[in-house]
Amino acid sequence: MKLHPLAGALILGFGVLSAPPLSVAEGLPDLGEAAQAEFSPAMERRIGESVMLEIRRDPAWLDDPEVTSYLNRVGNRLSAQSEEARQEFEFFALRDSTLNAFAMPGGYIGVHTGLILAAASESELASVLAHEISHVTQHHLARLINKSGQGQVTSLLALAVAILAARSSPDLAMGAAMAGQGAAIQNQLNYSRDFEREADRTGLGVLERSGFDIRGMGSFFERLQKSGRLYENNAPGYLRTHPLTTERVADIGNRIQGRPYKQVQDSLEFQLVRAKLRAQEGTSRDAVVEFEARLKDRSFAGSEAAMRYGLAQARARDGNLPAAERELSELRRLKVESPMIETFAAQLRLKQGDAAGAVRLLRAAQPRYPQERAIAYGLVESLQQARLPADAIKVTEDELLSYPSDAKMHALQAKTYSMLGKRLQQHRAQAEAYALLGQVPAAVEQFELAQKAGDGNFYEQSQVDSRLRELKKRMADEAKQAKEAKKSSP
Repeated sequence: MKLHPLAGALILGFGVLSAPPLSVAEGLPDLGEAAQAEFSPAMERRIGESVMLEIRRDPAWLDDPEVTSYLNRVGNRLSAQSEEARQEFEFFALRDSTLNAFAMPGGYIGVHTGLILAAASESELASVLAHEISHVTQHHLARLINKSGQGQVTSLLALAVAILAARSSPDLAMGAAMAGQGAAIQNQLNYSRDFEREADRTGLGVLERSGFDIRGMGSFFERLQKSGRLYENNAPGYLRTHPLTTERVADIGNRIQGRPYKQVQDSLEFQLVRAKLRAQEGTSRDAVVEFEARLKDRSFAGSEAAMRYGLAQARARDGNLPAAERELSELRRLKVESPMIETFAAQLRLKQGDAAGAVRLLRAAQPRYPQERAIAYGLVESLQQARLPADAIKVTEDELLSYPSDAKMHALQAKTYSMLGKRLQQHRAQAEAYALLGQVPAAVEQFELAQKAGDGNFYEQSQVDSRLRELKKRMADEAKQAKEAKKSSP
């Protein structure tokens, strides 16, 4: 059983591969705000955070700040044009060759690397994200819960965990799902037809207002339709999503037909992200051969720069650092400017033991790309390897002033404080990283270690004590809410 194609449909009752097409304004029952009366956005967010704890532990989780940053840039561009968006979104990638994306409660949207690579244009990829954003903004989960009662919250959360277990143990996951979830799943899938129609049509408007080519949605749907047949044949009966029917594809095609043609050029970042992901597929040698062949035959739809970047990544992965450096020189000759080029150049320096060189490259790049998280992370890591922890601490402090919710930067700060032998600050920084990821018990444990460290001043100790009290209260409140939810379940 594949995990995430089903997770989208089962957690919310609507994956990209679910089925047929209609919007509230054009035939759907208007459940509107009343549907959210018993299922608040805060509750949706808590469920989403709980499921994300499991997803981040999945081997498929892709901890790549450049891919994540790109998805969030495109996703935020789309959500900014959604008339119904009232919350923040978080987009993430999973290393999975299947062609799928899925939305979860609280605005979390996952994208398979297979989907990114299968998209023939940036507008195609954006069309899928717009579709998933629309599932969230239309409060489809709230509607489902309102129909079936609050007890469904517990069922959905338990089911999500069961589905996430499928990657390592399909039999275990199936047993968990069958132990009382089957009827709930079927009820959710019965609603997915109208929800898919609504997400298609709302997403099309978001796509158009965001400046992408709306024809990307139609062309990508045709690809999804072919892929969907494979999933349908392999999924257990009661867990199947509805097929992506010809009716649904035709509905979107009819809406696109007659609209003015708008040619939209793919961004360089889209092309570089795809090249980076392709360089990581299969064996390193196969990746090198593929990029070399494409460059030789000029058989690539994107830019030469993206192909050379992909070849450089594949060369580095294959251990041929001089050849990777030569491709980097070609990129410089082509005057390609991208933060992804700078981070790769710094990584090559680190691989060759030149931490000082990596620091110089990233210090020069940071003023040009001040919002690029990958450059900030790379600079801290390079300073650590250059044995300059005091300089690294200064970077983390500056970055956290601008991005206080950056869990990865808190974790890098914790490692740097460890190098300096500052134990209270080390545990405190690690605690904040865990808290931001929703791992409250682990955060409490780290704050307790900080309390016992004995190397902080009065002010630092007081801050630790205060945060520890806050998190313990949060744990108690969440335990109470879980207990009450369990009592109210049928």
